[in-house]
Amino acid sequence: MEPLKNMYDTAALQGIADIAAASVQPFDRQVFLQGVFAQGWEELELKQRMRRIATVLNSMLSGNYKNDIEQVLKFTNAVIKAQPANTFIYMFIPDMVEQYGQAHPAISLQAMERITQLISCEFAIRPYLISDLQGTLQQMLAWAEHPHASVRRLASEGCRPRLPWGMALPALKKDPSPILPILERLKDDPSEFVRRSVANNLNDITKDNPQVALDIARRWMGHSTHTDKIVKHGCRTLLKRGDTAALGLFGLAHEPECSVTGLQLLKKRISIGDHLHFSFSLVNEGTATVPLRVEYAITYAKANNKQGRKVFKITENTYVPGAVVSFSRKQSFADMTTRKHYAGKHTIEILVNGKRKASAELVVMG
Repeated sequence: MEPLKNMYDTAALQGIADIAAASVQPFDRQVFLQGVFAQGWEELELKQRMRRIATVLNSMLSGNYKNDIEQVLKFTNAVIKAQPANTFIYMFIPDMVEQYGQAHPAISLQAMERITQLISCEFAIRPYLISDLQGTLQQMLAWAEHPHASVRRLASEGCRPRLPWGMALPALKKDPSPILPILERLKDDPSEFVRRSVANNLNDITKDNPQVALDIARRWMGHSTHTDKIVKHGCRTLLKRGDTAALGLFGLAHEPECSVTGLQLLKKRISIGDHLHFSFSLVNEGTATVPLRVEYAITYAKANNKQGRKVFKITENTYVPGAVVSFSRKQSFADMTTRKHYAGKHTIEILVNGKRKASAELVVMG
């Protein structure tokens, strides 16, 4: 797969320069392009390229943030009007607000309201939450009633306590209660895009404050089909941990009368980049039809003789007494941006309602 940073190729940067030249006055295309493609460009990764574009563009403005943000918004409006197929390349716009606007929070938050309708400001808003939690959350609560779905989503996504790749929000990890009015306002949002963010925010809360999340889940269960889906997705980490209260919320017994038989690995020695192929059978040994959540967990060998465990869901279904169901799956051991593999001993476990029912070892070779 081609590296994502390559989206910032010559054609893309020339397109950015064309829109800027037509909307930002004065603007010198050549100065902009020379600054972006200056020494070291080829070695820069995605976020570093984004930061360079933001820095070069800002250097071409007046240096007066109140005036400059107006130019940035003109550029943003021009891009929105052009309706580009790929809006992700414009992530340098929120980065400008994050870098240069923190001394002017009111103006910057107002700008984010517009910019996020092109490209999400979920990362850019986080320093503002750290410097003024109450004031920023008050604005986000108001955004939860905005007519544009992307602005409503920012209200939830921007204050996630554990937003992946985002700046940490220690205060909200410790006490998520200031977030809850926003989630309450958005739990029945007409946009699935927004509701998915609410579920992810709830899942973040489960990691540091599981009881708070479970209280919300119990209150929302049965409220609507929307909230039922939010609760299920928002409790996924607790379910993967085999949390008794979370399992019970969805009618899953903590000690199901079932067994897993015949766990087999096609190969017990594989190389990094290969797939692990495995199979097993699930048997309902009870006398009643029961819902069962079937998962597998892999304990990975990590660097420095450490280990890391990750749970993968296979299915959640109901099984009649005596049912015997066979499963066959494969798991990639190719390196990804989110997971790097190391040589060493690994373990695979088959889980039913969070309980280990079978396990096997394999060796991954470098």
